[in-house]
Amino acid sequence: MARQRRGRPLDGILVLDKPAGVSSNRALQMVKRLYGAAKAGHTGSLDPLATGVLPLCFGEATKFSQYLLDADKAYESTFVLGIATDTGDAEGQVLETLDASGISEADVAAALEAFRGEIEQVPSMYSALKHQGQPLYKLARRGEEVERKARRVVIKQLELRAFRGGSRPEVDIYLECSKGTYVRSIAEDLGRMLGCGAHVTRLRRTRAGAFGIGDSVTMAALEALHADGRVAALDALLLPADAALEGLPLVRLSASGGFYMRQGQPVLVPNAPCDGMVRVALETGEFLGIGEILDDGRVAPRRLIVTAG
Repeated sequence: MARQRRGRPLDGILVLDKPAGVSSNRALQMVKRLYGAAKAGHTGSLDPLATGVLPLCFGEATKFSQYLLDADKAYESTFVLGIATDTGDAEGQVLETLDASGISEADVAAALEAFRGEIEQVPSMYSALKHQGQPLYKLARRGEEVERKARRVVIKQLELRAFRGGSRPEVDIYLECSKGTYVRSIAEDLGRMLGCGAHVTRLRRTRAGAFGIGDSVTMAALEALHADGRVAALDALLLPADAALEGLPLVRLSASGGFYMRQGQPVLVPNAPCDGMVRVALETGEFLGIGEILDDGRVAPRRLIVTAG
């Protein structure tokens, strides 16, 4: 018999504005405790240095967390030129300092052209990618370095929003990118191109998939509600499990169609898309899960939620 999870059986998505100084997993555990939730997971790591949008999935919503992991992201960041660190950010040890006063805003703007569109990045040794089951950052902290393959990512938008000159110029950027993009790697590569080194001092994720800062709630706000015993207000902040799937077409089933789909059987849906993955709901609006259009036009269940009762 499976061991019953401790905590409340909550379903839904909370968009957290992650504070600086805590890891994504630590932030998850803090929120899970505030909610007293039985099951929860995050949807892709943000560095402790970083703040911003971190969707957390509770209960049945964890079944669709991959769609948030795979979603495009947007960031605001500040790079400091003239200082290179071993981690590529302000938390690392300084490796080199150079006078970068000769670098102009025009120099930075010209160099950033190389980072637009499809590019290849070599992940940092201080990333959360795993090598033989171990996160790279753990190996790096032990003084180990392993070969990393370059990964293709897409920088869909990259703006130079501010430049503050001096011996250590500061560069503010905004970028929209595909999954797996490392902003610190852009800073490091930009520093190498300019011949002066660079690292990230500020990083804020402003969007993850369909969720932006405007959808998020701070840890302080959650802690205040918890301290006041306002459980209903906490629960009201949870978005429905299908909120992460807005990019998928929606098909609606009759009660009988929903019954057969829950039995694992494909069903015929009039006017359904010709192919691909779809969100599936009953005509009443109840969300069932994700389906896939088969070659014969029927919708086959692929990932369904389990409803109480």
